[in-house]
Amino acid sequence: MALDQIAIDSFWRDGYLFPLRVMSRADAAHYRHALEAYEAQNGGPIAGNLRHKTHLLFTWANEIARTPAILDAVESILGPDILLWASSFFIKEPGTTSYVSWHQDATYWGLDGSDVVTAWVALADAPVESGAMRFWPQSHTKSQIEHKDTFHDDNLLSRGQEIAVDVPEDEGVDVPLEAGEMSLHHVLLVHGSKPNRSADRRIGFALRYIPTRLAQLKSKDCAMLVRGRDAYGHFEHEPSPVADLDPAAIAAHEHSMAAQVAALYSGTDKTQFRA
Repeated sequence: MALDQIAIDSFWRDGYLFPLRVMSRADAAHYRHALEAYEAQNGGPIAGNLRHKTHLLFTWANEIARTPAILDAVESILGPDILLWASSFFIKEPGTTSYVSWHQDATYWGLDGSDVVTAWVALADAPVESGAMRFWPQSHTKSQIEHKDTFHDDNLLSRGQEIAVDVPEDEGVDVPLEAGEMSLHHVLLVHGSKPNRSADRRIGFALRYIPTRLAQLKSKDCAMLVRGRDAYGHFEHEPSPVADLDPAAIAAHEHSMAAQVAALYSGTDKTQFRA
């Protein structure tokens, strides 16, 4: 799944690539079942801090993050030495008002560079009516845009952040995906999504990959080495879970989330991710 030069050039020109099939529909259904089995046992949708860095808690989420086809594509863009800095589930229930405002991922991350790629993996079909992502092509060339925090209850983002400029409606590109496909986007690309008007859940697993040379400027931070070697040591390395939700996995997740919350919510009184 290494990208050819045309695809690589397209990514750097437009700020995104899609669709890229990285697993079969059957594999995507398997991972969806694993997620929903946990949700059924837990009595509700995955939420709060458990929605983030989920790859530290569940073996199946860690498998997704290490899918060779995903890492091959990311390596084509970032090079051979790759850390997984974060993962997040973005789930919209059918007929609900949840949305994602126009934003750039990098706004509050505190990383010292913008060579960062988000792989958004669809575990369920994500047609336009499901609230599929929308990209603003080439907006990653605008560097960092001013954002404002809203903390809106229906906004799936950590701070409900949104850019302080209007995106022309006719310039947004819809990003429909089938289960088992992914999109890639640059950390500075402006993107968002509307509410789910379909009859099924929209289930996306966002994986944030960085080259090992990047560092965290805000505070001590953690990441998982998923390919190559780390010659820099800017991040404390996270362990892969041996079993789902075992004590070691829970402890590693709590430790890593404390560092990430400190970075993402710096300047606020927040101590954990919103539901």
